[in-house]
Amino acid sequence: MKESKQPCLTRLKKIEGQVRGLQKMIEEDAYCIDIITQTSAVRSALKSLEDVMLESHLQSCVINQVKNGQEDKAVSEILKVYKLKR
Repeated sequence: MKESKQPCLTRLKKIEGQVRGLQKMIEEDAYCIDIITQTSAVRSALKSLEDVMLESHLQSCVINQVKNGQEDKAVSEILKVYKLKR
């Protein structure tokens, strides 16, 4: 997580800016399709963040769990994330 922490925080700040932009668009009665386009961009940015977090988790936490004999915990977490992302 240490290596992906700063890029994740940077992504979150961009997402925060996108959400603020959405708020402003609604306040200013922007065209509906433009708002929907921006909500789609926010959703995509969040999915991208999830992908980075999952990759980091698999490369660190899951590997450590398997090395320490906690295979059941590792599999359980992988299945939980899989179900969430479906």
